[in-house]
Amino acid sequence: MKPGHLSYETVPHPRMNTPATPAQASVDDHIRSVAGLSGRMLGELRQSLRRIEEINRTTLVISMNARVESARMGAAGRGFAVIAQEMDALSRRVAETAGEIDRRAEATRADMQATLARLEDEVRHTRLAGLALVNIDLIDRNLYERSCDVRWWATDAAVVAAARPGATAEELAHASRRMGQILDSYTVYFDLVLVGLDGCVLANGRPGQYRSAGMDVRDAPWFESARRCASGEEFGFQEVHASALAGGERVLVYACGVREGGRVDGRLLGVLGIVFRWDALAQTVVQRTPLSQQEWTRSRACIVDGQGRVLADSAGRILQEVIDFPGRDELLRQPLAARVVEFQGRPHCVAHAASPGYETYRSGWHSLILQAL
Repeated sequence: MKPGHLSYETVPHPRMNTPATPAQASVDDHIRSVAGLSGRMLGELRQSLRRIEEINRTTLVISMNARVESARMGAAGRGFAVIAQEMDALSRRVAETAGEIDRRAEATRADMQATLARLEDEVRHTRLAGLALVNIDLIDRNLYERSCDVRWWATDAAVVAAARPGATAEELAHASRRMGQILDSYTVYFDLVLVGLDGCVLANGRPGQYRSAGMDVRDAPWFESARRCASGEEFGFQEVHASALAGGERVLVYACGVREGGRVDGRLLGVLGIVFRWDALAQTVVQRTPLSQQEWTRSRACIVDGQGRVLADSAGRILQEVIDFPGRDELLRQPLAARVVEFQGRPHCVAHAASPGYETYRSGWHSLILQAL
């Protein structure tokens, strides 16, 4: 294996530790089975033709013997001569027919193999692109809910009270407890953090687990983007990253301005950030892509950003690799497509689906399934 290249065979099957049951055989596996069956049928036909040839050779020997006997017997053997001639003619017709059957069978086999090969490619491309679309659609639908959560919780009375200038210690403690109650019900989050306009974390929902209070997040993209929002109907965001707010775990952070009176047009008081467990969603999605056991030995399912940076990966190389191959940018511009390219020194079918979006949300990311051929 070349340095820096990933061997799919060395990666434990990603579905072994999940309750999902992988497909036993894919459609293209069945197509290859049909191709193998046609090859076996041709082999059996040729064996039958060889047996016919053997019988025909025996007939020729008998015909030759008949001609010899006819010549030896003179006039009395003329009947044998007629029979010998007919047997010769019959033998030639049998040989010609057998040869024609063999040629037609070979031509039919070649046509069938070519048709099945095209069908296999078309089915593989369509199927893998469809699976890629399902993956990114699941991501978009789930993250849409996250964008709704943060805008809703930013209007919570306890959060609004704690974000006001001069909030008391009791108000901050109450907000922390309230956020903790939310987290008890919404286990997809590591934590919720309330931040003042100066970028200092005022309170969080899991203070016993993450000591975020007092942390300075003023330079965090999610905080900056939330501060720029014109109203509480908008939200800020930061892509996949390892966050100190969650002990270095990979997260997404959604953020929304906390506004006076909990109104969407109220004066900005602070920012609420919700720290989402990215791997719990994304790795589950890519690892449960319904491929057959055999396909998983040569396949990889990924979520990437517009530059090909790996955000989720059945092979586990999250944030460690940029997927690149000839024609990548052109493929990523298409909503749904698949093509055969050289990737890491081997031909691969690369299926792609762009983020379709859901309701008012669209991640803008891309789903890839790379399958070695």
